[in-house]
Amino acid sequence: MTDTDATPRLGRADLHIHTLASDGTAGIGAILDHVESETDLDVIAITDHERIDAAVAAQAIARDRGLRAEVVVGEEVTTLGGHLLALYVDRPIRPYRSLRTTILAVHEAGGLAIPAHPLVPYPLCAQGWVLRRLLEDPDPAARPDALETFNPTSLGKPWHRRVVRFADEHGLAHVGNSDAHALEAIGTGWTTFPGSTAAHLRHAIETRLTEHGGTFHETTGQLSTFGDQLRKRGRDARDEVAGRVRRDGTGRDHGYPGGRLRPPRYEAEAEPGSTERR
Repeated sequence: MTDTDATPRLGRADLHIHTLASDGTAGIGAILDHVESETDLDVIAITDHERIDAAVAAQAIARDRGLRAEVVVGEEVTTLGGHLLALYVDRPIRPYRSLRTTILAVHEAGGLAIPAHPLVPYPLCAQGWVLRRLLEDPDPAARPDALETFNPTSLGKPWHRRVVRFADEHGLAHVGNSDAHALEAIGTGWTTFPGSTAAHLRHAIETRLTEHGGTFHETTGQLSTFGDQLRKRGRDARDEVAGRVRRDGTGRDHGYPGGRLRPPRYEAEAEPGSTERR
């Protein structure tokens, strides 16, 4: 086989990952190390609930370290019509508004808007009638850019085929993600795309050249993550109370340098051998 006969490798991305900054159980450093050593992902997105600070920190750390995987700044926004992944955004997106208003805000922030685990009969998931109305909206900026057609969690598994059919019927790009709240879940759902960079991925979503893949979780396999989340909430509460008692301007861990400060703010990591912050 000649080089010209070889099929180019498709890039792989996981665009739905949570950290300690919201309801995830791992910090940014552990996530980046895991992605680098245990996966073949080219692009990841940090999508904490209602915040982008950990995503911004992760992007800066990945660039400073020269890591293989690029980090996209994202957020999982709670809307009145379900959860929405806001990707490639340059600012936080205000939550608890209509899905239409939120999609418009994501596009104004330079991002892509992708309903998370859609069509599941649950309040946190966008329903078909809502999505159809948006897809028929006269303003193109009010329409979603893709659908999360693969989500390996207990929310996504039973409705997977229905979501794929809906995306195909309405010409929406397929995006697969892990919706990871623990290290071992990262990369269990993914999106393939031509190229290998975050820019390539964005272009592929916009031109509907992506495809999803992954492995569904066993229901019992998520129980340990739920337990870890409960223990995390206990630690968070104790750390918040302790910081207030000490009045030292600290609180719970948001999983990145400077994440214990109040308000949390990213502090660049020190160079190896240095004792000063940059």
